[in-house]
Amino acid sequence: MKKFVMAGLAGTVAGLIATTQIAGPLLAQEAESKAGVYEQLDLFGDIFERIRAQYVEEVETDELIEAAIDGMLTSLDPHSSYLSPDDAEQMRVQTRGEFGGLGIEVTQEEGFVKVVSPIDDTPADAAGIEAGDFITHVDGESILGLTLDKAVDLMRGPVGSEIVITVVREGEQEPFDVTIVRDTIKLTAVRARTEGTSVVLRVTTFNDQTYPNLKDGLEEQIEEAGGIENVNGIVLDLRNNPGGLLTQAIKVSDAFLDEGEIVSTRGRNPEDGERFNATAGDLTGGKPIVVLINGGSASASEIVAGALQDHHRAIVVGTKSFGKGSVQTVMPIRGDGAMRLTTSRYYTPSGRSIQALGVSPDIIVEQPRNRPEEEEDDANARTRSEADLRGSLNNDSLSEDEIRQIEEDRAKAEATAELREEDYQMAYAIDILKGLSAFNPTGPSQ
Repeated sequence: MKKFVMAGLAGTVAGLIATTQIAGPLLAQEAESKAGVYEQLDLFGDIFERIRAQYVEEVETDELIEAAIDGMLTSLDPHSSYLSPDDAEQMRVQTRGEFGGLGIEVTQEEGFVKVVSPIDDTPADAAGIEAGDFITHVDGESILGLTLDKAVDLMRGPVGSEIVITVVREGEQEPFDVTIVRDTIKLTAVRARTEGTSVVLRVTTFNDQTYPNLKDGLEEQIEEAGGIENVNGIVLDLRNNPGGLLTQAIKVSDAFLDEGEIVSTRGRNPEDGERFNATAGDLTGGKPIVVLINGGSASASEIVAGALQDHHRAIVVGTKSFGKGSVQTVMPIRGDGAMRLTTSRYYTPSGRSIQALGVSPDIIVEQPRNRPEEEEDDANARTRSEADLRGSLNNDSLSEDEIRQIEEDRAKAEATAELREEDYQMAYAIDILKGLSAFNPTGPSQ
């Protein structure tokens, strides 16, 4: 018994010696690493003091420190940044759905300010700003090399004031100026309407009001149609939607799913990952869905499109989305400011990351550029038919009700044709729902 105990003690002592022998170099490396960090912090302090004492003009120390913090964060990726107290409050206001500005969502790409998307019914949208535009100057002042927050600050100003931005656009040979009058931006998160027998849900942003607006709008359209049995499907329009709150993207996806994963996030440490699943209940009762996306669909929009696509719950139509597959966490810091830090990537239910790749549509449909008026006149020229010929025979094989039904169907088809001229991608989506409902004997008539 004594030998057993001694053997155990010897093993413990040997283990302690071995641990000490292994841990020694590790502790030395950690100490060396900390020493290196402290040396760098001393270097920062030295440079800070020299700037404060010897720069050609007197500088505000608070602004100098904020600039250093912002530089540290923006060096990580385009979406990490420091938010001053004013910027942090502005961000909180934006998530509530009303703020002052031009109405564009921007990012930074290789030092240039790039438009992710214009927001519907805003000054920028009315002025013709497009997703993918690059802004090079504000009121004649170059913004190349500025941080994104600084560039955005230049674009802000009092409501009613005028701003001139210089735009570089793919397909245009020369940069051009666009004059915009700043206004209060009131975001209507979701607009609902009915086209024929299809309900269209136009989602412009993901803020606190998105899911409530979507649910109320959908229910209102179903009620006006006389019940869900009179609706052939849903078009979820996420084009030029720059994203927003992850929680709202999850709720919108869940609105059309009964079960399964919606999205997962993975950070640096595996234990920090999260998985979000759908709950029972589909607001549409399983009706077909077409999701519209384009290059201005980013972040939360891509979560919804990716989730519905992976679950084969929707057909995704349009062009490749923006490709922002990272999650930013806003962390309050001392002095009422905040730090926006990229903390994880998100993954669709099939496990794919869309970072820099985007969501690829099931059916690629480009939105045609507006055609010259002459071409439109030619395209709309009326063709002659048998009924236009003098003395043509009447069709006496149909009842008045059958003729009325044919005329109603023709009117619907003509309305779709008109929509195709206004919004080709939307008309394409509605045509898909019509085709699907044609194979559903219990669906509404077209």
